[in-house]
Amino acid sequence: MWKKILPLLPVLLLTGCAATFTGVTPLEQLRNPNNLYPVEVIFNSQQQSLRWETIHPYVFVNGQLYDMRPVPMITNRWEGFVPVPPNANGVSYRFKFDYQYNDFGTPPKPDSAYSPSYNLKITDQ
Repeated sequence: MWKKILPLLPVLLLTGCAATFTGVTPLEQLRNPNNLYPVEVIFNSQQQSLRWETIHPYVFVNGQLYDMRPVPMITNRWEGFVPVPPNANGVSYRFKFDYQYNDFGTPPKPDSAYSPSYNLKITDQ
């Protein structure tokens, strides 16, 4: 039995700490005059050592990080704005979450999690 379980053990250990991202932003938005478009994400993690109070989320667009803030009255959900140039029809972006986690016998350690890439299409109505 151990011969069957042992090869799967590293996979089980790695997926136990994996962060999950759920993008809740529409794939398409109407062009607006300020060229800033709202995006939202739900972040979850099974990592029990993660210190939730240390989370600092960002939206990563064109090499720039933009701060996000928690959505009021909803846990694990953050919102921010993505800039899109007035002549562009869309943009790709990712979410980045910096946080600290507890480690045995040492002070908390920093870590980060990145979401997959998302695409936002801008339409002129």
